[in-house]
Amino acid sequence: MMAMSCKDDKGGIMDNGKYVRYTPEQIEALERVYHECPKPSSLRRQQLIRECPILSNIEPKQIKVWFQNRRCREKQRKESSRLHSVNRKLAAMNKLLIEENERLQKQVSHLTAHATNDTSCESVVTNGQRLLTPQHPPRDASTPAGLLSIAEETLAEFLSKATGTAIEWVQMPGMKPGPDSIGIVSIAHGCNGVAARACGLVALEPTRVAEILKDRPSWFRDCRAVNILNVLPTGTGGSIEILYMQLYAPTTLATARDFLLLRYTSVTQDGSLVVCERSLTNIQNGPSIPPVANFVRAEMLASGYLIRPCEGGGSIIHIVDHMDLEAYSVPEVLRPLYESSTMLAQKMTIMALRQLRQIALEVSQSSAPNNWGRRPAELRALSQRLSRGFNEALNGFTTEGWSLMDTDGVDDVTVLVNSSPEKLMGLILPTANGYSSVTNVVLCAKASMLLQNVPPALLLRFLREHRSEWADYNIDAYTAAAVKLGPCSLPGGQIGNFGGQVILPLAHTIEHEELLEVIKMEGVGHCAEDALVSGDMFLLQLCNGMDENAVGMCAELIFAPIDASFADDAPLLPSGFRIIPLDPIKGGSSPNRTLDLASALDIGGSRTRTSSNSYVASGSARSVMTIAFEFACESHMQETVAALARQYVRTVISSVQKVASALSSNMNSNGALQAPLGTPEAHILARWISRSYSFYLGAELLKSGSERSENVLKLLWSHSDAIMCCSLKAMPVFTFANQAGLDMLETTLVALQDISLEKVLDEHGRKGLFTEFAQIMQQGFVCLQGGVCSSSMGRPVSYERAVAWKVVNEEENAHCLAFMFINWSFV
Repeated sequence: MMAMSCKDDKGGIMDNGKYVRYTPEQIEALERVYHECPKPSSLRRQQLIRECPILSNIEPKQIKVWFQNRRCREKQRKESSRLHSVNRKLAAMNKLLIEENERLQKQVSHLTAHATNDTSCESVVTNGQRLLTPQHPPRDASTPAGLLSIAEETLAEFLSKATGTAIEWVQMPGMKPGPDSIGIVSIAHGCNGVAARACGLVALEPTRVAEILKDRPSWFRDCRAVNILNVLPTGTGGSIEILYMQLYAPTTLATARDFLLLRYTSVTQDGSLVVCERSLTNIQNGPSIPPVANFVRAEMLASGYLIRPCEGGGSIIHIVDHMDLEAYSVPEVLRPLYESSTMLAQKMTIMALRQLRQIALEVSQSSAPNNWGRRPAELRALSQRLSRGFNEALNGFTTEGWSLMDTDGVDDVTVLVNSSPEKLMGLILPTANGYSSVTNVVLCAKASMLLQNVPPALLLRFLREHRSEWADYNIDAYTAAAVKLGPCSLPGGQIGNFGGQVILPLAHTIEHEELLEVIKMEGVGHCAEDALVSGDMFLLQLCNGMDENAVGMCAELIFAPIDASFADDAPLLPSGFRIIPLDPIKGGSSPNRTLDLASALDIGGSRTRTSSNSYVASGSARSVMTIAFEFACESHMQETVAALARQYVRTVISSVQKVASALSSNMNSNGALQAPLGTPEAHILARWISRSYSFYLGAELLKSGSERSENVLKLLWSHSDAIMCCSLKAMPVFTFANQAGLDMLETTLVALQDISLEKVLDEHGRKGLFTEFAQIMQQGFVCLQGGVCSSSMGRPVSYERAVAWKVVNEEENAHCLAFMFINWSFV
């Protein structure tokens, strides 16, 4: 057969070289069918000719050629668009790298000159440390001219850090530049305070970038508020703003920070937009704010954003964050949190770039509602509400209505009470007799503890996937009753009926560093006596920091009960965990690695077997975990619920310590975690999958020498292609997947069984599988052409080809269907 070339819509090439020309009406009819089914079967093409009289003079083979050409053109169009986008990114990234190289050369020359010519105590280089903050005499800010002088000075200092040699920048661990990376991220070496710098590309115009970055509370989760106290226009079209900013404390063991800032917005001679900031310290007759209760006044040194328009659209942005967080005011064990430039980069600098990329992606995509009928901006708002609610409860500011309750003689758990109307808005607490009463009190029980030798990301993933190891479902049901109408009484000592946890993906950020999901608790008993109603319970859950390669990133699991209706104005009472690394160490592993570590606990009584195939988990030798749980109740039950809350948090702490100990005991001296090889059922299934493949296809799925069952599961798990099994039911669901399969589906072993085959395959794939199903059951296998399917998060996944085969058990009975997707990638 002759080679096929892609022709335009008006014609195609037949095998005999004949050129066929189509009328506009024929093309319109064919296009309608193409959008419904890009690859129609022979029967569908014949049906098309019968149903469309205008196509009656065209042979079925000509129709087949037209669809082949149409698919070819669509593929070329997408590839051309992708290559154009990649080329534009590479060109802009090349420009950034050239500029970075020039800056580094200047820095080397600068350091060399001072190292050889200046050895005084005021040298720029002193034992490898650089004195970066110039000492200015007190400046007068009583006039607009004085404020403008301070602003111009701040601008010059910021630019010297962003593009000059004022700070010695070193590449942040784990961050590598490239067309798909978030950007070039650096941290300061030997400067006063902590500092981080980033530069990257965003597909947004400079004015939009500045607008987003100025709204700091919308993307910087630690930022409680930014209040604009005064605005002074400048003669160049810019502005000077006086700001008061508050940052939450990350843990119960520290105090919140606040800043009095000057923010200067201006346009440079080359058309770049600059937003720079600094604290108003050492100022005479200038704006001032007295110390605020529960806050420590910190200092922001010259920081800001340099935003330049990029050829072809978008912006090139330089970000500098430089702060002195007054580390002396916190306990010594926590000072690494306030003295780490890496921590500042993860929490603030990189988050700014991520927010810009996320919004740019949302703008480029359809504005149609996402999962659960929510648009991306609405889902981001839900994440923000969860995070903010958790931070407010954790900090317990008196201005928000929180007050401290008396202790029970032990100071390990602190309980706060809040009865302000804003906190209680919309909360309804049903009672055992079925009559609902308005909740008038919210309690928060919180505590912090130090963990040793457990990577935060690993511990957080375990808490997310194995909720039954630490949660009391009676307590969960009780807290859920505050937002759900249904009989409930105060939980007692019995365990509520629990049918299982189902993780329903809701949204995720571009790099999957943050997940928003709905947790469905099936069959939870809503009362201690289990005498009334048993039903499903729902939690809205925010999870971030599960990437074990991300050095210095804190891990969070924050959740709140929601009503099944999931209304936009639903009240949220967030609770959860925050784990912050204190001593980052080197190492790394697959960020999507999923482990079944339940067997590592003594609960099930099973003995854990370790594998030599260990992987290094990047984390910390020490970390601090903070726990905060909120409870709603009526005022007359305040003391009773407070006692319950204290006991519950102590129980959770004990469970977490047990989990952490089990995980730590599986860590070797190199910081590697030995993964258990799996359950006996998993070994048996792996053997059936491999044996059935060899029997039906006449080839080996795994390399030779894998006869031992341990080797079969190990090799199947690490196979480069995505291998997964689904049940033989009317509505097939996945029952197993190897690591590549989990990565392709963007899920975990725990959530895998909640994903149906129908959700993953597109219409064309479903029709093809349905057509070939009889052949699979009779012949034992079928080879499928390449196509596109979807991950559990809705991302399109292309694959070169696929194989489906019947998996039989020892009795030669069909057990399940296995699929192998070869050379898959995200589109």
